[in-house]
Parts: sequence; structure tokens; C-alpha cells
Amino acid sequence: MQRREFFKQLGTAAVVTTMIPAMSFAADAPKPKSPNAFSYKQAVEVITGGKPVEISSKVQLKVPEIAENGAVVPVTVTVESPMTDSDYVKAIHIFATKNGNTRCIDVYLTPANGKAMFSTRIKLGQTQEVAALVELSDGTFLSAAQSVKVTIGGCG
Repeated sequence: MQRREFFKQLGTAAVVTTMIPAMSFAADAPKPKSPNAFSYKQAVEVITGGKPVEISSKVQLKVPEIAENGAVVPVTVTVESPMTDSDYVKAIHIFATKNGNTRCIDVYLTPANGKAMFSTRIKLGQTQEVAALVELSDGTFLSAAQSVKVTIGGCG
């Protein structure tokens, strides 16, 4: 064995030896619960802090009634709001109520946005409700939901 080859193998052995205890420690450490691992009701509870949520006609949720492909379902949320410094939409949260990961997206707004509107595409694994939760600057919460029939699931 040549000297260079010996030092390469020695270096590899040293790296592997130092990684084994770190890897075993990481495997034994308790895994933190992801905020997305909650059910729909639990996720709403975490976001609202237990405050009441009002179903409101000020929140327009536009999703198709039938989604041929659950992998790309278009969603648009529009909220009637003056978007002034004292009265504006602070956040829009979109949920897929039966997906393993119920929280699809969280969008944060300021009065500088001018209009409280957001469009995206989400994945739906099965027929379910899509819900929008809107947080206003005064701390109140509004919501809207619509059922979507999925013919081909998009989440596996």
C-alpha cells in the first residue's frame, strides 16, 4: 500500500468514526412536530389562538367544483377590504381539509398591497373542502370554504 492511499483510507475512517455517534444521537432525539402535521381544526386553532372564526361573504373563494387532476387545482381568494393603514387584511391562509398536510399556503399582506387577493394552485389528494382563513388587522378572523370533487388525486 502506498502512502497516499494509506492516508486517504485513514481520513475516511476518521470521518466515519466521528459521524457514527452524531448520527445515533440524531436518531434518538425526539422529532419536533411540524406545524403542518395538524388536522384542519387543530391548524385553525393554532393560527387563531382560539378566537372565533366568522363565515363571511366578504371572503370570495374561487375553486373549481370538479378538479380533473388533483395535482394542480387553481385557487383564488379575494377579500373585500379598504386596505388602509387602520383596516386591512393581514393574512390569507389556504387549507385542504383532508390532505395529510392541511396547510397549503400562508400569505401575509400590508396596506401597500392595495387589494386583498391571492391566486395559486394546490394539490388535493381526494375529494374534500378547500378553505380560506382570513386574518384582519383588528385581530378578527373570517373564512370561506368550498367542496371540490377530485377525479384523479394529486398527493400520491
